[in-house]
Amino acid sequence: MQSKKLEWEDAKDVKREIVKIVKTLEFDHIRTSRVFCYRTEGSKARAYARTWMMPKIFQNALEIPPAYVIEVLSKYFDKLSADEKSKVLIHELLHIPRNFSGTLLSHRGRSRHIGHDTNTLFKEYKRLSR
Repeated sequence: MQSKKLEWEDAKDVKREIVKIVKTLEFDHIRTSRVFCYRTEGSKARAYARTWMMPKIFQNALEIPPAYVIEVLSKYFDKLSADEKSKVLIHELLHIPRNFSGTLLSHRGRSRHIGHDTNTLFKEYKRLSR
C-alpha cells in the first residue's frame, strides 16, 4: 500500500484571514510579514492546523529575524465553516508570544489557557467584524 505524498501549497486565503484577525484584535506584537501560511495535503496528523517556529539557533545561523509558519491541514480545515476557520486561526496565533521571538507558547500558562482565550477572542472578533 502506497501512502499519499505530503504536499504543501501557499495558503493566500489563510494569510488574508490572519492579517484581518491581527488587525481586528489588535495583536500588534504579531508581524504578519513574518508569518507564512501553508496548506498541507497528505498529512497523517489529526489537527486542523499547526504553528511552526524558527528556533533561535537557526535564526542566528541564517541571520534571519524570527518567523512562524501556520500550516492548515486541508482534509480537516477546509471542511470547517468560515467562523470555525477563524476560531482555529485565532487559536494558532495565541501560540505566538508577545515578544515575537520565534518560540511558541504552550496551551496553558500562569495566566493563560489558549482554549478559553480562543473562545473569548473569537466572540470579540465577531463583534468587531460586523
